Amino acid sequence: MKIRIFKSKTGRSFWGDLLNFLFLAILGIIMLIPVVFSVSNAFKPLDELFVFPPRFFVRHPTFANFRILPSLFSDSLVPLSRYILNTLFITVAGTAGSIVIASMAAYVLEKKKFRMREGIFKLVVNTLMFTPAVTAIPSFLIMSKLGFINSYAAILIPTVGSSLNVFLMKQFMVGVPNTILEAARIDGSGEQRIFWSIVMPSVKPAWMTLIIFCIQNLWGATGGNYIYNEELKTLPYALSQVMSAGLVRAGASAAITTLMMIVPMCVFVITQSNIMETMMSSGIKE
Repeated sequence: MKIRIFKSKTGRSFWGDLLNFLFLAILGIIMLIPVVFSVSNAFKPLDELFVFPPRFFVRHPTFANFRILPSLFSDSLVPLSRYILNTLFITVAGTAGSIVIASMAAYVLEKKKFRMREGIFKLVVNTLMFTPAVTAIPSFLIMSKLGFINSYAAILIPTVGSSLNVFLMKQFMVGVPNTILEAARIDGSGEQRIFWSIVMPSVKPAWMTLIIFCIQNLWGATGGNYIYNEELKTLPYALSQVMSAGLVRAGASAAITTLMMIVPMCVFVITQSNIMETMMSSGIKE
């Protein structure tokens, strides 16, 4: 009796696919453990939070850690809803502005021929070597000279003008065939129509990936170095003040950690199909 080993379309054997699946499953479980533990802590009462040895799963779940959050801001001059609106505005405006500005700049650098084009792109690439810690003081001085201190612009302008965004979009626009753009120009389409109707749909996985990066950065932005007016401060800053109270606010801190994870995780789940498509394909080739 012969035992036949079926091979998959990828050329690997059944056992190779099985080992690959098991490896990825184990790796996924390991990466999921901190998330599950954080969510479990958010529903633990105080006696379970301080039990030793710590318990991974909650035994007596409660919503008290979440219900206490609005009351913590009851005596504050600014309600909790104001912090939430500030963060939502910064996140939405910064993400939309980053996509539009980075895409337009990348389109010009990749599809237009002009003097100093290569030099400008090299300058963009060189700025990627500087970490935020290095540019913190120069950025503060620039924002101060422009009069953006204590305003939303102090957070939005550096995000919208990020060189990483331009670099990412330009690398994906390389795959958009120039022949398609020339054909559109011959048909009478203007640059605005070509950009929005041809280029942007072609690089959709790129700007979907950019959405995740921007939301991840802006959703957790505190603006502590630039914003001093309490009415303009963001939700992460307000929640960090709650967490700084120590062990007394351990339950609220666990609930805050879970709430801050929800938005980035939901955005990733919604956009992951486009991101995986970006990683698996090399784009359009002429």
